[in-house]
Amino acid sequence: DQTCAAEKRRRRKRGLYPDPDKRVFINSLVCEGCGDCGVASNCVSVQPLETEFGRKRVIDQSSCNKDFSCVNGFCPSFVTVHGGALKKGAPVSGDGLPDIPQPQIAALTGTHELLVTGVGGTGVVTVGAVLGMAAHLHGYGVGIIDMAGLAQKGGAVTTHIKIAPKPEDINAIRVAAERADTVLACDIVVAGSQKALAAIRPGASQVFVNTHEFYPGDFTRDADFTLPSRQLAEAIGERAGAGKAHFIEAQRLANALMGDGIATNMFMVGYAWQHGGLPLSRDAIHKAIRLNGVAPKMNITAFEWGRRTAHDPASVELAAGIRQTPDMPADDLETLVSRRADYLTAYQDAAYAERYRAKVEVVADAERRLAPGGSGLAEAVAKSLFKLMAIKDEFEVARLYSDGAFEKQLAETFGRWEKLEFHMAPPLLARRDEKGHLIKQRFGPWMMRAFKLLAAMKGLRGSWLDPFSRTAERQWERQLLADYEELLSTLCGTLSADNHAVAAELAAYPDKIRGFGHVRQAQAGPALAERDRLLEAYFGSQPAELAEAAE
Repeated sequence: DQTCAAEKRRRRKRGLYPDPDKRVFINSLVCEGCGDCGVASNCVSVQPLETEFGRKRVIDQSSCNKDFSCVNGFCPSFVTVHGGALKKGAPVSGDGLPDIPQPQIAALTGTHELLVTGVGGTGVVTVGAVLGMAAHLHGYGVGIIDMAGLAQKGGAVTTHIKIAPKPEDINAIRVAAERADTVLACDIVVAGSQKALAAIRPGASQVFVNTHEFYPGDFTRDADFTLPSRQLAEAIGERAGAGKAHFIEAQRLANALMGDGIATNMFMVGYAWQHGGLPLSRDAIHKAIRLNGVAPKMNITAFEWGRRTAHDPASVELAAGIRQTPDMPADDLETLVSRRADYLTAYQDAAYAERYRAKVEVVADAERRLAPGGSGLAEAVAKSLFKLMAIKDEFEVARLYSDGAFEKQLAETFGRWEKLEFHMAPPLLARRDEKGHLIKQRFGPWMMRAFKLLAAMKGLRGSWLDPFSRTAERQWERQLLADYEELLSTLCGTLSADNHAVAAELAAYPDKIRGFGHVRQAQAGPALAERDRLLEAYFGSQPAELAEAAE
């Protein structure tokens, strides 16, 4: 038995629970996106980070419960930051901006049924309490029930609220199917659930949705889990009817305007109120926020920014220093290859990068000649070959910590820190457990000097002077690259329009091989099995020489 994560955060805010003066940070450049940290911690504060080089991981510092179990994932990208103060942007006051008109709030003649949905730990229950108090200040009757269930951090939470002219007008408090007048959806996943959709009255309910993607617990078990946000939005919009559903990326705006994502839900309250979705006065909501007593200035400011966003989103984006951008087209092959060649030059040297370029060009030429009109094979090769050529060995991990990019990442997250602690398992130093796996150790700030020294020795990589080249892991990785290059030669000689699609899928199999040490080798098993299956589909039967290489 232990205090739950959400309760820990509540108590820490009130100074009633120990708050360790340290935080965990992930060096995204080192991270392989294998997901072992999620397996080790089962924590939804480990969120995805989409980058040029694939999906990585990032710690959501606002929801982290500081149990530090994520560092147990077998990965050298985890750093403990002692004495780290989170860098929060200064709130944007909005002073000097023109006043915005008050919305038309319809008189409350019957019972107004409101459903608030979100995830645990973000203040959904607090929103319900504030709105309930605002209704009480009006002299209305109000009933509230929180359907929290197992609302651990990231779990679904719904608050049912009924507001009526008199208390006796309220019977059952739960908002039944097709009875909601307003749905305040602070999380799009919960809003798209069957129960939340059922509460919407088609053509009548007003629905306000925060489109920010907060990944649920499924992500800790599936590194490739993706939220179907577009489908969820379509389902909500179709259910609500034309003009009844309003979507806004509230988290992004709240972070930029308030310097803290915890302001998101009150931002959503202001957004819904300005659209006429809440039968309460502005003064009553302000007073209820003050009576709640938790960060009243921030919450009132967030409410007002939500109002302004509903009225004039362009002015808010300008004030926040951000803008809503359309989906950008994917990079062309030349750009994709150029970026990776630049990386490989820094990784090893210009000759190594040129070797990469030449191999991708051979495949691209074969695709143009042998499968005219086909696309995707050269791109898959560009990504997969790069992945196998840019293995994060000891030299590369050291470079990615010492070339300045890591310190820049730290400075973007923390205003200050006192000491860094690294969690690694150097193959020449670390002990092994009963399974034969290397055991991670903790290293102090002196590692930054060691990183610089080791990074400067990258020219030894693969030579007889390389102290790591004779380890089983490095030899296995070199064999993976050799096997892949042999596969590319085979594909270029046998490609046709008929087998092009399978070839593109086959060329992408290295993407499934992620992580470090035993985690990487464990993930290689299913990836190589998938390769063999695709080879059989490509040739009809697997070539003997490639079967031998697979073994």
